[in-house]
Amino acid sequence: MRRISLPVRLTLPFRILEEALDLLFPPRCAGCGRPGAFWCAACAAAVIPIMPPVCPGCGIPWPEGDRCPTCRADPPRLAGIRSACLYRGPLRRAVHRLKFHGRYAVARALAPLMADGWTRFALEADLLIPVPAHRGRERQRGYNQAALLAEALAEHLSLPVHPEALRRVRATPSQVGLDHLARRANVQGVFQADPRWIAGRRVAVIDDVCTSGATLEACAAALYQAGAVAVWGFTLARVILRRSLSIPLGGAYGADRAGTEH
Repeated sequence: MRRISLPVRLTLPFRILEEALDLLFPPRCAGCGRPGAFWCAACAAAVIPIMPPVCPGCGIPWPEGDRCPTCRADPPRLAGIRSACLYRGPLRRAVHRLKFHGRYAVARALAPLMADGWTRFALEADLLIPVPAHRGRERQRGYNQAALLAEALAEHLSLPVHPEALRRVRATPSQVGLDHLARRANVQGVFQADPRWIAGRRVAVIDDVCTSGATLEACAAALYQAGAVAVWGFTLARVILRRSLSIPLGGAYGADRAGTEH
């Protein structure tokens, strides 16, 4: 039976409803589908965390101690992008489930991975802002998966979440299949930020997956225009594209052949 998707700003009655649904329909692991929990121990053990050293700009694993060639040639506006884990295996399946069958309980089960990554990279911010979905798409789905993750992560970090501080002013085509320049053009001018929430503050923009960073960069442009003093991009998972690397990293960090929307 299909589970009910609930709004991101979950009030106590909504959370009680989710818990009641879980009693009626026992949860299944978002990574492997086994019953018993939204994220099982076997899938958790298969996750590959991204560990320092990373490129200070884009956050890809980078052993050179300086920015990667891409960031040296085209420095990001963001203070930096960091991601907790590689977009591989069970985590990839879990993100897909969160994206298309959103449940706050799934986001809450995955949030410890993000909290660990936040601590590992010693990130600091005054507030969290999820990458906004277009209102039409959010109404169609009933939720925004980035907002679900931001809310769940905020519980670990004791930071405020302000989805209303950043909005998407127009819908865009999917980023799938686009190269980096096309991705950047696709999201240029798409976001607007409210200075009342942003001015003089350090902001972390939260999303599920980062591929090229184009969406996070577009968010940063709007946030800096609204007066943010620093903008970080932070995601649960990271796609490492083959074209992103000029040296072979191999092992767990071997590059992916294909990306996602971001």
